[in-house]
Amino acid sequence: MVRVKIIQQGVWHMSKESMPLAAGYLAAMLRSDPELSTRCQAEILNYSGATSPWEMATRLLRSEVPDVLCFSVLGWNVRQFGALAETFKQVNPKGIVVFGGNHVSHQAERTLRQWPEVDVIVNGEGELTIVDLLSCITDGGDLAKVEGISYRDARGSVRTTAERARIEDLDIIPSPILSGVIPLHDDTGAFRYDVALLETNRGCPYHCSFCYWGGAVGQRVRSFSRERLRAELDVLARAEAETVVLCDANFGILRSDLEFVEDLVGVRRRYGYPRALETSWAKNKSHTFYEIVDIMRREGIRSSFTLALQTLSDNALATMNRRNMKINAWQDLTERLSADGMDIYAELIWGAPGETPESFLEGYDALAQHVSRIAAYPLILLPNTDYVERKSLYGFVTVRGDRDDFEYVLANKDMTLQQNLEMQRFLFWARLLAENLVLRRVFPALRAAGGVRQSQVILSVADHIEAQPTVGARLLRGAAAGSTADPDSLSSALEFCFTSAEFDELVTGWWKANGPSLVAVPWIEPLAELIRFDLDSRPLPDVATRGPYNALTEVRDGEEVLVAERDYAYDVLGMCHSAGSRPGAAPRRSPTRVELCWKAGFAELAASTNHEETAHYVARSRRLADVRKPTVAH
Repeated sequence: MVRVKIIQQGVWHMSKESMPLAAGYLAAMLRSDPELSTRCQAEILNYSGATSPWEMATRLLRSEVPDVLCFSVLGWNVRQFGALAETFKQVNPKGIVVFGGNHVSHQAERTLRQWPEVDVIVNGEGELTIVDLLSCITDGGDLAKVEGISYRDARGSVRTTAERARIEDLDIIPSPILSGVIPLHDDTGAFRYDVALLETNRGCPYHCSFCYWGGAVGQRVRSFSRERLRAELDVLARAEAETVVLCDANFGILRSDLEFVEDLVGVRRRYGYPRALETSWAKNKSHTFYEIVDIMRREGIRSSFTLALQTLSDNALATMNRRNMKINAWQDLTERLSADGMDIYAELIWGAPGETPESFLEGYDALAQHVSRIAAYPLILLPNTDYVERKSLYGFVTVRGDRDDFEYVLANKDMTLQQNLEMQRFLFWARLLAENLVLRRVFPALRAAGGVRQSQVILSVADHIEAQPTVGARLLRGAAAGSTADPDSLSSALEFCFTSAEFDELVTGWWKANGPSLVAVPWIEPLAELIRFDLDSRPLPDVATRGPYNALTEVRDGEEVLVAERDYAYDVLGMCHSAGSRPGAAPRRSPTRVELCWKAGFAELAASTNHEETAHYVARSRRLADVRKPTVAH
């Protein structure tokens, strides 16, 4: 019996296991094959993002040493997996190590040279390839006959076999959810993963210069059957999976996407789960998309809708090989989603050829007038993309990460190193404060009160905090300085912002020192209260965090929540609703009591950079009653 272990690891800094969907597909294929199932014993080893190579190795070697190790490789785990492969070969020199996944596909020359313990690279989809590969290994056959792989021959030369065609009928891949290959419950009987992963289709009709979506770019979209997906939703709902995340490139353009949401609604009505759906929404919104939005709004299914513009610079769009929605189209979209009470955020990428600091910030602020939650990421060069293939043409200067294997951009033909360093600092603070929902209401309020741009607010807060001598300020200053080289720095900064009362003091200190230079005097006090409300309502890890909230634990609509009441000197909810309108007179004092209701369970996510999940933990608020001064008897 050939012992096969398929290894997957979640993204950085996540202490909870991610659902091993990719590994599950492979294991399900091997277990369902009539011949291989009698000759191979396939097992999944799933590690959290916080697991060290030491912990991986001890878990791997604690039981019987396998004969074949298969790794699902991405840029953030390839170094750890390379180290684990080296350890494996020490205890089983004749063992076979297989690497597959986006980061190594079609990169055999570099990968096999860098990690000599790796024997085989899978190029493209792995489900059919793994069956042929394991059949070849168990039979002692010739690897040259296996389509879709690269390997070293007897002389040490790298050989690549014929390309394997894409899987047309995705339903030939057994479902790891329906077959039980992926365990869904932990020892307590609860759903064991941070979110439930599903794939409804494969393929992407676009060919953006920065993207390599599973090798599916420029590919016709192929879908799993409705019956299969409905059955998977049923199983996940009965397992009480709260959030379903789709691994699709462009959800919301196909009629089958609408059918999926209709089936999700039906399942939720029966079981109460799932409660949220997250995905990469199609960048161009069709009539089908709006039908989906209407259904989700009506049924109360939470989601974060993405405006994936990436840049508002025409020059940068040309090098990205993209065309964006017209300005009036995305403005209308944000207005409609906001009016429906739906959560929306936008995406931008800094560092593309054709972009300058001035054009990026101009685009950022233009976008912020309609949606303040902007995920602004630095460009990373990924294998097999147009930017990598034309690296010299665009003048890219890059450096590899020390903990990962990504190519971080230092400069390009239109961006100097100094410009990049200044913008990297802005990106850190923009991601910390706006993208990850540490602050939310202050941005549109300041724009309405004094025409203050969102980038101006972010840099003002950054300048103030970095100048302070406190422990928390030093932590944030250091995280900002090392943010590009250390992908975990944002995690530690977020944990501080969500758990420490000192962050409240830093922000209120910023407003006291800088408010008078940003807005007229009548706005100083009202905005101070709005900032306090903004800080109060950010996600709350537990009742004991951030001081005397006097929060109580309750169950509402079948969901555990934390509830507290807070008094404000102004109608902060009214200020939030009017913040997007034209500037007007500062509000008058109007003492107001507000109930804050947080979804419980944020303690495990306080250091997570998954802002789509964080959005579900921002406090819901409602006005209780005006707080009136007591009557004094004379």
